[in-house]
Amino acid sequence: MFEYAKKNKALAVIGGLILTAVVVSPVMAQRDPAYEAARSSGVIGEKPDGYLGYVTAPSPAIKALVEDINIKRKAAYTRKAQETNSTVEQFAFTSGCNLIMRTVPGEKYQTPSGTWNTRDSSAPVRDSRCP
Repeated sequence: MFEYAKKNKALAVIGGLILTAVVVSPVMAQRDPAYEAARSSGVIGEKPDGYLGYVTAPSPAIKALVEDINIKRKAAYTRKAQETNSTVEQFAFTSGCNLIMRTVPGEKYQTPSGTWNTRDSSAPVRDSRCP
């Protein structure tokens, strides 16, 4: 029975990876210019937990923008987690792995140790549990 549960969990995570592309693509396609500016200037970045974080103290407008995006992400993660029979945290984590991989040079991301790095041409530092 334990092996069965492990296999189903693995399948849920793999399914989550596939579905992350479905969830994230429409969100990324509709980026707000303020979001783009905050990301490219290094004020905000991707975190391993699948949400955006503040690299530096945000303005009230950036804070509101990030909170709105994170609320939408959580709603999408919740829906997809239910569909894949995984937890919201598992789905968000897998999404965080993918979102950090998708950062481009110059963008910020948080490492597993909690430090903020600026993406360069090399692969980002990600959690060892990332697929």
